[in-house]
Amino acid sequence: MLYRKIEHSIKAHLKSSSSKILLVEGARQIGKSFIIRKVGQELFQNYIELNMVEDKEYNHLFEHVHSTDDFYIAVSSIAGDKMDQKENTLIFIDEIQEYPQLLTLLKFLRAEDKYTYIASGSLLGLALAETTSIPIGSIERKRMYQLDFEEFLIANGVGFDVIENMQNHFRNRVSLNENIHNHIMSLFRRYLIVGGMPDCVNEYLASRNVALIRQIQTDIIRYYRADASKRDELKKLKIRRIYDMLPSTMQSTKKRIVVKDIEGIKGKRYHNYADEFDYLINSGIANDVKAISNPTFPLCQSEDKNLLKLYMNDVGLLSCLLYQNNTKPILDDVRSINLGALYETVIASELKAIGFERLFYYDNRKNGEVDFLIDDYDTLSVLPIEVKSGRDYQIHHAITKFVTNKDYPVKEGIVLSNNRDVVISNDIVYLPIYYCMFLKNEVENAELLL
Repeated sequence: MLYRKIEHSIKAHLKSSSSKILLVEGARQIGKSFIIRKVGQELFQNYIELNMVEDKEYNHLFEHVHSTDDFYIAVSSIAGDKMDQKENTLIFIDEIQEYPQLLTLLKFLRAEDKYTYIASGSLLGLALAETTSIPIGSIERKRMYQLDFEEFLIANGVGFDVIENMQNHFRNRVSLNENIHNHIMSLFRRYLIVGGMPDCVNEYLASRNVALIRQIQTDIIRYYRADASKRDELKKLKIRRIYDMLPSTMQSTKKRIVVKDIEGIKGKRYHNYADEFDYLINSGIANDVKAISNPTFPLCQSEDKNLLKLYMNDVGLLSCLLYQNNTKPILDDVRSINLGALYETVIASELKAIGFERLFYYDNRKNGEVDFLIDDYDTLSVLPIEVKSGRDYQIHHAITKFVTNKDYPVKEGIVLSNNRDVVISNDIVYLPIYYCMFLKNEVENAELLL
């Protein structure tokens, strides 16, 4: 059974005195239902699971539910014998976005306080935007992602003590010994192939069969494309076109969607496709990274709303599209193959998973481009991150100019690469790529006293 860090958050919420209803959101196929089901069955004597996708396709019991009485009747027709008391009854509303009126209803279910509730959804950002009465104050939203690299390490037998030791090395800016480094890098390369989708990780652990893993990834990609068919016909085609462009875009120098290529129409701007981009981002199947040319702290003050990069949400899906069953370029580190797209995709999803929900990159016509910028709340500064997949990791003109620019709020920069050695030179810290999982600010987890 795969270890998921979010399990602790779900348990803590359900055990707490909070009356808010937890909404777990994220892309399809990342394991939301599985982990909620696991926790719910463990903590509650009476566990009731309601899947709104299935209901919409078959039974339609909840289609016209608009009151709490309607809701209780619909639930009781399925699991009336399990509806007991709040303390021992959990009702899990899965894929709640299929019936947006249920989002509004959560406010009233919470007020009546008859049972304990939890909900999940894969398009909650879109559904909440379209909901006339958002249940503010009644819900607590928690974002979930596929397995990040730390969870992948644990799935492969790397112990918590080893990860804690790695984190201590990171904090002290110390390199790992060569044997451990080689082992972690070997797993990192496998992560580039397998990715973090639970079904893919389980298949890898069970069979090590690349063909079977790729088949699962292909099915997920098809599933994501089919999901867009629920939009209107014109938007569906544009959403699919943008999604299909992502692999080739990641292989380009700028790694940025060229708007005129979406429909082959000159003169189109980002705002002409805002709904399509929002769908890909809010559904969780793409990670957005917005451009900044002159950074301030916090970064959201200076973002360019018309320029962004879109990364596929899972590196395994991208490597499936780029290399199919040929793993040699990744496992053998073939020098003629540029793995930069895979490395950047990993870092984008990793930064999201560890708490940096808003990502940025530096794009300055005069000074060049830096892969990622994040806010460093410990030092109230901007942290630039450059990702290198090859052996030329010390060649990085843009980040050098960035950290030496006296007008920018920056203390240091980070270069992530395959190299084992941790080196600090001219305000740039060179770190092995796997240390990315420890970049989260410690202050975010601290108890704040005022």
